[in-house]
Amino acid sequence: MNKRTAHRWRLLALMLTAVFFAFGSFWLLQAIQAEDPARVGNNLNEPDYIVENFSFVRMTEQGVPRYVMSGERLAHHPDNDVSEVSKPVVESMAPGRPRMTMHAERGQVYHGENRVELMGNVDIARPATPNSEALRARTEALTVLADDEIVKTNRPVQMTLGAASVNAVGLVAENPTQKLHLGGRGTIVYPPRQSAAPNQ
Repeated sequence: MNKRTAHRWRLLALMLTAVFFAFGSFWLLQAIQAEDPARVGNNLNEPDYIVENFSFVRMTEQGVPRYVMSGERLAHHPDNDVSEVSKPVVESMAPGRPRMTMHAERGQVYHGENRVELMGNVDIARPATPNSEALRARTEALTVLADDEIVKTNRPVQMTLGAASVNAVGLVAENPTQKLHLGGRGTIVYPPRQSAAPNQ
């Protein structure tokens, strides 16, 4: 009887030990997974900082403003160094250039490339200068190469250039040279020439 009881106690002790090690292994696995970045990669996509009603200025090498970007909200993602922006406004301010202002519903700032992607109801405005006519354009997506002062899109564009109206698919506007390149399948409508007043 005592042998049978001792055997049962040894069996129970072995079972409890096995359960203890099983729980210990499970806890250790959970701890390793919690510390392994590869297993929690989804958390890396969370913003590391968020700024409301922000504004920042990019300077030239000479220390003067090149462009200003502002918006309602900026959320920076550290995994790809890209910021998501709500209601962005980009305004070029390079010396000796006409100011080009761009509005959109949302945007993405690629910090490593100094590139801004504007999306949703993009509105571009550039005032007239002695060398160029006023420009106003609307499209759904626009790439802004801020350091080069170039904007471009391969989407349909509705634009006014002075008194002329333009519809095109694709646009490249170079602010330093004030040159405008339109894509194919476009139309340009010029207003009728005003006839000379008759001689009295």
